[in-house]
Amino acid sequence: MKKKTTLATLLAALAGAAQAQSPGPSVQLYGLIDVAVEHLNHVAPTGGSLTRMPGITASLPSRWGLRGSEDLGGGLRGVFVLESGFGPDTGGSNQAGRLFGRQAYVGLSSPTLGTVSLGRQYSMYFLSMLDAGILGPNLFGTGSLDPYIPQARFDNTVAWQGRWGPWSAGANYSLGRDVAAAPAGAGCGGESAADAQACRAASAMLKYDTAAWGAAFAWDRQRGGANAAAGLTSSDLTDERLFLTAYAKLGAWKVGAGWIRRDNEGTTAVARRSNLGYVEAAYAITPAFSLEGQIAKLDYRGSPAQATLLALRGTYALSKRTAAYVTAARIDNDGPLALSVSSGAPGGVPVPGGSQTGVALGVRHAF
Repeated sequence: MKKKTTLATLLAALAGAAQAQSPGPSVQLYGLIDVAVEHLNHVAPTGGSLTRMPGITASLPSRWGLRGSEDLGGGLRGVFVLESGFGPDTGGSNQAGRLFGRQAYVGLSSPTLGTVSLGRQYSMYFLSMLDAGILGPNLFGTGSLDPYIPQARFDNTVAWQGRWGPWSAGANYSLGRDVAAAPAGAGCGGESAADAQACRAASAMLKYDTAAWGAAFAWDRQRGGANAAAGLTSSDLTDERLFLTAYAKLGAWKVGAGWIRRDNEGTTAVARRSNLGYVEAAYAITPAFSLEGQIAKLDYRGSPAQATLLALRGTYALSKRTAAYVTAARIDNDGPLALSVSSGAPGGVPVPGGSQTGVALGVRHAF
């Protein structure tokens, strides 16, 4: 009997010690593979058609990553994310060939004070769209009118985010926004000892989200530098965006609208200021099948340059992780604009002022 009591006491002591210890670090492997085949007509210069497998995005960009956290006690946690974007058409890395081009940061998180993080991170401009967006980075959508939308990230960034009930806010500052040229043409030289303002960037957001509706406001500004892309060849030149969006959920419907004001000093005076507005909606026909649509217009103030895009998508969830979809869109360019209906890969543009139609069929799996 004495031996049994001693053994029981020992087991109870070990169990108590295990419960008293803080949980160990946790690391999660996650990812998504999204592949589509698209067909575009009226491709310049011959006006022929193009069938391809885009590598930047389909209904969502393909990626894999590692994220983890550790309980440091007192509600404080250490956090990190390493996320790599890749093109499933070739298996190559996106974001100008970076290993972890989508995200690479480490930070400290508190439930009351928010999260402070350091590294390559999303602009708050991009994060402000997440709850409101319906088509998101679909290869036919607002990303076709402004390629920066799905690519809004900064290198060398200090960021803060916090959430309190339905309210959330964030801000970040980059010491050198882009060391390598990206598909959106945002390349810059990184930090510079010769010019303290070269390639700096900043963004901020304020959001309100409930189960029924939400709204967000965001600001994003990038400075230029010597030999930077997109015409921002001096730190005196900036590319600034203001974003306002709202959405509502009404039974099987979700509707939303957004407006983006851009002031780009890196281009000609005629094309410096633009407005991009869109309205979108989604309807769940069944728990497994939904229809999504968007109409968007890009307008350069004081210029005949305009583009209007209408996009549709039908998505069927085969499971919680796997879905098949078909998407189609048409873009009409006016004036000198020659934007492709597709943001899924470079190229495939129509002639200036031309129209283009695209269709795509794809499948995605999340893990």
